[in-house]
Amino acid sequence: MTYVVVEACIKCKYMDCVEVCPVDCFYEGENMLVIHPDECIDCGVCEPECPVEAIKPDTEPGLENWLTLNADYAKQWPNITRKGDPPADAKEWDTVTDKAKLFSPKPGTGS
Repeated sequence: MTYVVVEACIKCKYMDCVEVCPVDCFYEGENMLVIHPDECIDCGVCEPECPVEAIKPDTEPGLENWLTLNADYAKQWPNITRKGDPPADAKEWDTVTDKAKLFSPKPGTGS
């Protein structure tokens, strides 16, 4: 099992999860984070830290596409090891659904 960042992270990118990860397995895109599935140790400490519940165990049904996206972009985006500032409009995106179409493949800045 591994943990997966899902659609709810898009445009929110709060990064509280990054601070608690003991193995630094988060990678930063322009408007969301992903978890490298081969680096995640399945400890689960990140899941309750996400204020928008965007981190799920990969055992939940229907997450196959998100697991693939996490695996693919973790290889392309920079590693992030420190919590940064979320986007200025993050609060406005907290409860928005169907954000997959807003996903940006561009990398973030990392840390």
